[in-house]
Amino acid sequence: MPGIRTAAQAKAWLEQQGKSVQEFAREHNVDPATTYQVLSGRKKGRRGESHKVAVLLGMKIGVIPHEAGSSELPED
Repeated sequence: MPGIRTAAQAKAWLEQQGKSVQEFAREHNVDPATTYQVLSGRKKGRRGESHKVAVLLGMKIGVIPHEAGSSELPED
């Protein structure tokens, strides 16, 4: 499938943007350790935060559901 990145491509993409894994994690409000684990292949990104990280890095096609505590409803 076009558009899906390998871990090496995701790392290169971050480098192209001049971002560290830490910066990426802060910008997307995800755990840096989980991000490193997805990039190293220790976590596959099947569910939870690792899924979110894999989708954000372009390593997986998927949907990131809104968090249960989030109140991003439009105002009237």
